[in-house]
Amino acid sequence: MSRSLVTALGMAAALAVGSAAFAQDKALVDKGMKVYTDQKCSLCHSIAGKGNAKGSLDGVAAKLKAAEIREWLTDPKGMTAKTKAERKPAMKAYPNLPKDDLDALVAYMMTLNKK
Repeated sequence: MSRSLVTALGMAAALAVGSAAFAQDKALVDKGMKVYTDQKCSLCHSIAGKGNAKGSLDGVAAKLKAAEIREWLTDPKGMTAKTKAERKPAMKAYPNLPKDDLDALVAYMMTLNKK
């Protein structure tokens, strides 16, 4: 096989894997947006000017790692103490949110990296 054919096949394979991963990530993010809506997160938080402006999540991915966002969702009391956050009322914990929903919500939050 010629070197250019091998290169072309390699690039095609990489694009196929990349587009499949993108589709999977988009599906996860879309699910996270639905979880955000279903859990009524906008009562306390806002994204792009929609929701409660006192709890803006715009740019949250630039400030927090995915693990920290997950911790805010599952142990907000612990994160409040750890970060010395002063926002009132205290954030509600979501310890019983199914893992798939939690993963999706974190994936969605990680797309919010611009202010």
